[in-house]
Amino acid sequence: MTMEPDLLSLSIVCPPPEEGGVEVRPIVNGRDLLADVFPGGVGGSRYAGVGPRYLLGRDGPLHATATPHEVRLAWSGCGVEECCGSLYMTVRSDGEHVVWAGWRDPARQAFNLPELRFTAGQYEAEVLRAGEDRGWEWPAGAVARLLEAGLRGRGDWLVRWDCELEGVWASRKEPDRIHVVLMHPRNRADADRPWLQFGMTLPISADDPSDQAEHLEARLIAGDPRSTAEVWGGSHDAEQLGYPWPPVDPLSM
Repeated sequence: MTMEPDLLSLSIVCPPPEEGGVEVRPIVNGRDLLADVFPGGVGGSRYAGVGPRYLLGRDGPLHATATPHEVRLAWSGCGVEECCGSLYMTVRSDGEHVVWAGWRDPARQAFNLPELRFTAGQYEAEVLRAGEDRGWEWPAGAVARLLEAGLRGRGDWLVRWDCELEGVWASRKEPDRIHVVLMHPRNRADADRPWLQFGMTLPISADDPSDQAEHLEARLIAGDPRSTAEVWGGSHDAEQLGYPWPPVDPLSM
């Protein structure tokens, strides 16, 4: 008997800032995958969907290719996956279908979940539709997304200063600022080498997000970011790199 393909819908849930982050909730065959099909992580704690900035977009990991790749769909509890868990699956193209399989949770030893098989056309159309939906995005979030994309295209700027971009973060609880986080030195193949995390908090206005991102990008690449950034973290021996220690706590600023 031929099995009917599974049907995917991606719901973006945007609760009030004080109640949690923005989540992508996969709805499969009309059921919330994270809540109904796979209820809870370790200790019964709820799976929270990963945010749309990571999962969606034209280069997002949910897009299927012939080469299988792993995607994190959710996290649980305290957010440390070895402790409270995260939900991973492997996505791949298989002819006229897209397959989700290889389910795993780092905090659970026995984890055997069924394969899901979607029609490729319906699947990709839904991933594209959800990626184009920016109704959940607040102005500072848009600036952070655009600035990160711009800076990642300027890799030569960071190579010059032996840094790499960890990310550009925004919180809906802080609508007037974003945070740029860098790692130094770059390409840390030797885990025993000291390392530093540099951070910058940048003010955001009500101006057009594209204009702000372009202005901030031009300002940042004009010089050595280490001269204006603060040390936010690092290894126990990071003071060997010649920067002030102990690190600044960005949450107290």
